[in-house]
Amino acid sequence: MYRNKNLGELRIENVGEEVELAGWIQKIRNLGGMVFIDLRDEDGITQIVINDEKLQAESKELVKESCINILGKVVERTSKNPKMPTGDIEVVANKIEVLGKCKPELPFEINSELDAREDLRLEYRFLDLRNEKLHKNILLRSKILKELRDKMDELGFYEIQTPILANSSPEGARDYLVPSRLNPGEFYALPQAPQQFKQLLMVSGFNKYFQIAPCFRDEDPRADRAPGEFYQLDFEMAFSTQEDVFQVIENVVPHVFKKFTNWKVDEGPFIRIPYKEAMEKYGIDKPDLRNPLIIQDVTSLFENTEFNAFKGKTIKTIVVPEGEKQGRKFFDKMTETAVDEFGAKGLAWVKIDNENNLQGGISKFITEDIKQKLQEEYNAKTGSAIFFVADEFEIAQKIAGLVRIELGKRLDLIEKNVYKFCFIVDFPMYELSDEGKIDFSHNPFSMPQGGLDALNNMNPLEILAYQYDLVCNGYEMASGAVRNHNPEIMLKAFEIAGYEEQDIKNKFGALYNAFQYGTPPHAGAAPGVDRMIMLIEDSENIREVIAFPKNKKARDLLMRAPSEVSEEQLKDVHIKLDIQQENK
Repeated sequence: MYRNKNLGELRIENVGEEVELAGWIQKIRNLGGMVFIDLRDEDGITQIVINDEKLQAESKELVKESCINILGKVVERTSKNPKMPTGDIEVVANKIEVLGKCKPELPFEINSELDAREDLRLEYRFLDLRNEKLHKNILLRSKILKELRDKMDELGFYEIQTPILANSSPEGARDYLVPSRLNPGEFYALPQAPQQFKQLLMVSGFNKYFQIAPCFRDEDPRADRAPGEFYQLDFEMAFSTQEDVFQVIENVVPHVFKKFTNWKVDEGPFIRIPYKEAMEKYGIDKPDLRNPLIIQDVTSLFENTEFNAFKGKTIKTIVVPEGEKQGRKFFDKMTETAVDEFGAKGLAWVKIDNENNLQGGISKFITEDIKQKLQEEYNAKTGSAIFFVADEFEIAQKIAGLVRIELGKRLDLIEKNVYKFCFIVDFPMYELSDEGKIDFSHNPFSMPQGGLDALNNMNPLEILAYQYDLVCNGYEMASGAVRNHNPEIMLKAFEIAGYEEQDIKNKFGALYNAFQYGTPPHAGAAPGVDRMIMLIEDSENIREVIAFPKNKKARDLLMRAPSEVSEEQLKDVHIKLDIQQENK
């Protein structure tokens, strides 16, 4: 071993001991007759003192972030540093060995308050990971993964790995395709999720399956979504219902959050909010319940309005208590954001002052009768500000949701240091695509509420499914469903979405075939591990909790992927490129 002590564990009781330490040079200070080095490892920092003339001469060759080994004696510091765990002691070096030299010029400072460009940090991720906060994030990730595994084991689940090289199937996102060398012209697909495999495990007689599963989806990146690949706590249970799945999540998720944070954590059972209600009250299917504002529909109040912007429109309102205190500039800025960023045609508003008079905005269009109803039925108290969004139904709903979020942020209404969970339930089974075609809205493998009778007799757009999401502080944290395990119901469900039986056999052949051989009812879910860790760490950037993430353009700048490959490699997998010049 190059060390017999970690750099964060030395204390006053170690004074007089001869120690061997190894780590990275965080700081060098040459004070003439004495040289000081802050030596860092994963465990902490210890101050090294060099007062030997020969060693001082050698130390002139040392640069920051070099990896060194030292032998020395622990002594009590005359000038102690109460901010450091090792601040009562220092080590007087009598031997120094350079284990790994570092270039004199670093691409950016390690542990500096000055943030480097993210792309530069990602290009030198091995250096970036030396930063204390980021390093601790990755160690935290390791501990959370272990805790998840331990908790699932405690609940009787078995960890079973499923293939990475799988088949291409329509599951909501673009596949990553892998050409087959041994089967010319054919492709594997990296799994968007282990969806079909975990259902096949239920058919195979395993009662409780889970894995920390890698998933691959060719989606555009966001601050809360890693491009290309991510991990989820994938689990499935045979002979189970929606409530059984909820109980597992309510057992596992709060336990992990409470173990790794000192914030207040919601206990189960979590609030259940139907999808339709979520869209009506929050304008989004992943509401942040820390925000007390809600959206209300006031279309009926303005049936006979003289205000042209409201005529024939769906009108949504958000009442902000004490909003009357805000000046004109605040309302102008909110309107500007709604129009420029959210795509609104405008953002109407009015204030009720402390003498119960209407002020500003569209007050001249608010009749006494409308004002009275706003106060009596919509909780628009004295001192409130009222915002209105008018548009086609779905657009008004969406924009009002964005306005609600923005108001919560700007007015500092978001409850602090708390995790609020809810389940969004009763998702519609189908939706209209952009082309006007009926398509699955959530998960094609879900069981429709009402079963075959609903599929045969109801308007498809009115059929609900046993589908659900777990939401935490405005982020979707898990998604799942009671699975459609009946071949007859499966055929009808896919038929409504425009698939024929042969399509199902081609795309989901193994699953369809397995369902002919005595399939138990089953259900499951998949909490997102990366997002869970991001929330626990209170980070707004998911790349800060992933060791080697890709950038905003889905590029791995460290490994330089994706990249071109040789003609010989392409020939091996029977591929010839035909790329337009402008795309090169």
